[in-house]
Amino acid sequence: MFKAKTIEVEAQGFCDIVDITGEVKAFLTETKMLNGQAVIFVAGSTAGVTTLEYEEGLIQDLKEYFEKQIPRDKEYQHDKKWGDGNGFSHIRSAILGTSLTVPIINNELALGTWQQLVLIDFDNKERSRKIIIQISGE
Repeated sequence: MFKAKTIEVEAQGFCDIVDITGEVKAFLTETKMLNGQAVIFVAGSTAGVTTLEYEEGLIQDLKEYFEKQIPRDKEYQHDKKWGDGNGFSHIRSAILGTSLTVPIINNELALGTWQQLVLIDFDNKERSRKIIIQISGE
């Protein structure tokens, strides 16, 4: 069996980290799928999805890590060509990745105790993000 749903998440950009675990779990419950896998994909090249302990200190640490490794105030070739100032966003997204697969066991996401699913919006402006959730299994 296969089920899909698109959700929209309002994000602030600049490494805004949004917990989407509840929305994914709610959709899984609706599907009544017992075992399989969930694919979570953000449509766009300036955002990413991953798992994280959604805790204030760790959220700040991750934001600082991205800023140190891929600073927004550096001049990027992408910015020279397009003038949109978000070259850093594209690189961060490419490194983090735009999709994630999570096993489903007994109609539950096989997440660790402190593990949540998060969207990270790297762009340089706020926007509405489309996240596609595909669940397959039995």
